Amino acid sequence: MRAQSSATASPRIAVDATGADTGGASFGTVQAALGVVAFSLTFPATAWGLEGFGPWSLIAVRSAAAAVAGSCLVVLRVAPPERRHWLGLAVVGAGVVLGFPLLTTLALQTSTTAHAAVVVGLLPLTTALLSALRVGTRPSRTFWIAALAGAAAVIAFTVQQSGGALTSADAYLFAALLVCAAGYTEGGRLARVMPGWQVIGWALVLCLPLTVPMAAIALSLEPVRLTAHAVTGLLWVAIGSQFLGLVVWYRGMAAIGIPKASQLQLAQPLLTLVWSVLLLGEHLPVAAPLTAAAVLVCIAVTQRARG
Repeated sequence: MRAQSSATASPRIAVDATGADTGGASFGTVQAALGVVAFSLTFPATAWGLEGFGPWSLIAVRSAAAAVAGSCLVVLRVAPPERRHWLGLAVVGAGVVLGFPLLTTLALQTSTTAHAAVVVGLLPLTTALLSALRVGTRPSRTFWIAALAGAAAVIAFTVQQSGGALTSADAYLFAALLVCAAGYTEGGRLARVMPGWQVIGWALVLCLPLTVPMAAIALSLEPVRLTAHAVTGLLWVAIGSQFLGLVVWYRGMAAIGIPKASQLQLAQPLLTLVWSVLLLGEHLPVAAPLTAAAVLVCIAVTQRARG
């Protein structure tokens, strides 16, 4: 029997590929948190990948690796989504498959992973704002105060670390915020009516006509040096961050709501800072522990605030 591309679900309940109910708030929070952990490794993995691949090769190959998702869809005989969902899937693909990897990889050519991580720390607030506009969510005043406080902490940290001057890398990162927030919002909406792994799976497949030719051209023009770091970094951003991480992330968003799930990402910059020290040997800023404490308090408040 062919698996259905969509399933009937309440606005706060996600359904997995077997039809099991994953709508419990606690389980949804765990899934969203696992997605955040996966995403927190993206920048260090990208830095590793850039040790052996050119920026355009890394971007294209990580996206073309979406053939894995396509294979899963074919093997499981998943029926294509309904026509009305394809535009939303295109937004997911443009935001999280193409736009965010492209812009952040370009930024990491001149920016440290630590600096990039704190700038992208504004992603939760950006996602909450877009979700309010797109799906009509109306979080409470307490939620917004806590979210703005968390964003303010991230901005203060960024300005302090950059000496008050923004760079071209920051421009790439701020653009990445917008396109990724759009992809997260649309993906969270679609995950309410189809399994989360199918949302990212179809978005990745939708991008293959662009990413496969891009990979072939980029690899022919940019030198490639296969090292353990480069291959590990590429595999993680292609499969860990861009597929497995997004599967649990979208399921988590469908279960607990886009605004609350997005605020869990306030912890992502701090996790990335830890990975940047452990994996890349970067210097951990003195202000990081204070920022971490402020951000974790904001997360606790947003998770308790009623939407």
